[in-house]
Amino acid sequence: MQDERPLDPSRRNFFKSGAAAVTLTLAPGVTVMAFGGTAASAQGADAGKRWGLLIDVNKCSKDCEACVTACKDENGWEGKGKAEQNAQWIRKVTLKDKSTGRESSLPVMCQHCEQPPCVDVCPTGASFKRKDGIVLVDKHICIGCRYCMMACPFKARSFVHEPVNNQKTFAPRGKGTVESCTLCVHRIDAGRIPACVEACDATGNGAMTFGDLNDPESEISKALTAYPSVALRDDLDLNPGVRYANL
Repeated sequence: MQDERPLDPSRRNFFKSGAAAVTLTLAPGVTVMAFGGTAASAQGADAGKRWGLLIDVNKCSKDCEACVTACKDENGWEGKGKAEQNAQWIRKVTLKDKSTGRESSLPVMCQHCEQPPCVDVCPTGASFKRKDGIVLVDKHICIGCRYCMMACPFKARSFVHEPVNNQKTFAPRGKGTVESCTLCVHRIDAGRIPACVEACDATGNGAMTFGDLNDPESEISKALTAYPSVALRDDLDLNPGVRYANL
């Protein structure tokens, strides 16, 4: 997962020379299990693409949690501590129109903004945007300051309060670091679709469309051209990679 930040050569060499699984101490009480290298040492993202999601709210059932369950299973982030401390990469929310009483249920996750405020405020560069638009957190240099959590208008990031176990090699986590939806970047880089989209399709609802926003021939681009959609907090001019139809 190549990012757009320069990487200090000494730090790059340190991680390359490490064992396949090591415990890295970031600050007093802050550790993260590192599997293999950093985000910057993985394969490069395609700068010609911009990955995104289109979510049709009319097709999203209020009682359906398939996307949330799939994300938990795929990335292993479900916590076992106090509810308010559990990680939450994706969540279902209900919006109600006060004038009409109409309720809409929709999944909310990292919106993968073109101008991500989480990246702007991060003091270490741990929050970064890949060249293909995916916004990620490099756990190796996250110091747990939580500035990004305060800056995110979507409340899409979680702080890991408690020790973690059963980690996935493609989604390293660590107590004292911040995390959020990665769009299942490991799947994307392998030519697959995010787990939430796959699970939604399996239910038959088909509420989520994933694809390249830069490709006018992609399914998501054609849908965005044919039907109106909105971005959450469009007033902030962040140009999120996640759009919602019929909201």
